[in-house]
Amino acid sequence: MSIKVYDIAHCRTGDKGRTVNISVIAFDEAKFHYLKQHLTSEKVAKDFSPIAEGPVSRYELPKLHAFNFVVENMRGGGVTVSLSQDIHGKSLSYLMMGIVLPEN
Repeated sequence: MSIKVYDIAHCRTGDKGRTVNISVIAFDEAKFHYLKQHLTSEKVAKDFSPIAEGPVSRYELPKLHAFNFVVENMRGGGVTVSLSQDIHGKSLSYLMMGIVLPEN
């Protein structure tokens, strides 16, 4: 059985042109430590590779049990110039929440 980010955290997203900012907030401290181990910049970059060239940077906010991911170089120019339908920030948080992680 696999775990999705959705099962252990929630997300908030903002997008600015070709860069998207996605916060992942764990439901508790144990889930934060699990995400710290498994939801790496490399994992996010791989799962976002169809829509972003990267790089992906991860910033830890341990007191909030959260991470902030910055995904750069969105394909198609990002929300402000893209012809893609609904690639806005909110839909990108759903992509983050759908990332499959290994079971512990």
